[in-house]
Amino acid sequence: MSDSLDEILRRVRGRVIGALLRLTGSLDLAEDAFQEAALAALVAWPARGLPDSPAAWLTTAAKNHIRDGQRHRAVAQAKASALREDDMLDPFDVDAIADDQLRLILTCCHPLLPRETQVALTLKVIAGFTTDELARAFLCPEPTMAQRLVRAKRTIDEKGLPFELADRAAIRARLEPALATVYLVFNEGHTASSGGLMRLDLQAEAVRLGRLLCELVPRDAEVFGLYALMAFSAARATTRAGADGALLLLSEQDRSRWDRALVEDGLMALQRARALGGDGVYLLQAEIAACHATAATWESTDWAAIVALYDRLLAVTRSPVVALNRAIAVGMLRGPEEALAALEPLAEPLEQYHHFHAARADCLRRLGRDPRADYEKALALTTNEAERAFLRKRLAPA
Repeated sequence: MSDSLDEILRRVRGRVIGALLRLTGSLDLAEDAFQEAALAALVAWPARGLPDSPAAWLTTAAKNHIRDGQRHRAVAQAKASALREDDMLDPFDVDAIADDQLRLILTCCHPLLPRETQVALTLKVIAGFTTDELARAFLCPEPTMAQRLVRAKRTIDEKGLPFELADRAAIRARLEPALATVYLVFNEGHTASSGGLMRLDLQAEAVRLGRLLCELVPRDAEVFGLYALMAFSAARATTRAGADGALLLLSEQDRSRWDRALVEDGLMALQRARALGGDGVYLLQAEIAACHATAATWESTDWAAIVALYDRLLAVTRSPVVALNRAIAVGMLRGPEEALAALEPLAEPLEQYHHFHAARADCLRRLGRDPRADYEKALALTTNEAERAFLRKRLAPA
């Protein structure tokens, strides 16, 4: 039963903390109160049964904890002085719940906070990751991560970053870093900074957050574009590595094992993004991912469409990484010689990017030329063990 209770707590965490943030104005206090309520739930629910509304039960328990603190701690009393009985969250007030969750996400991803801190705070407050888990994910000592989180919460409290959602312009300004944060979480899950190829927990959490944002911001094309992009990528997660953990290229993956339900989710989100219009970076990336997700075989991939989409994406971003991916697609469409020519201008800006050297090495290999120097450079630059094993295999004598 503990696993199901943990899942319930995880699912309603953002809703409850968002409501407490609105009521107290303090993210730190809201999170602490939720933790106390969750501990009480783990004791009460197995004995008394699951309440009709777990979110409302937790919110009431958290408010009671805050009031108890008011009686004994002057600091808590000062921080929570605005808490009133008529502020009680109505569990059936859909608009209030949506606004509270959106406020929480956009607060954690506020542009005044450093990007890395945005990601860590989102994972801790909304997804419930521990400080130890975050420290391991960001490859830093646990005290360092704890200090970052404390500073972030202090900034939120002191600058009053939680804001009223009546200002839609403010929401739009803060939505961009929120989407970027969710995508960074997904990318860390897709190819981990260290260790095995993937962190499926991070990947699943990013997809969940993306789905939540689609519910909370239903008229933004980029929100649906990001969800579609993540859904298409997550759909093939279980086929990206072999039984031994070895990296499998897209051309080697068993497409019959792709998660068709996630692909369908992605296609529906992509259709919604198209209907909303625009030419945003997530929408265009989702269009590219859809070409791969809907191709029955590697050989039937529509590389001409993919190159055309990369042309549009490059015009929007001017990103050398996008130019790299376009060059790879050009190589699939027109051959490795043209891909090498497209890679040449990227040598300087992508000198420290292992994917550049791996792509160049692959072109040289296909042309029958010596790729070792580029494979060795790529190997020196990557920290993911699955990618390192793949590159070592490429370097091994035939």
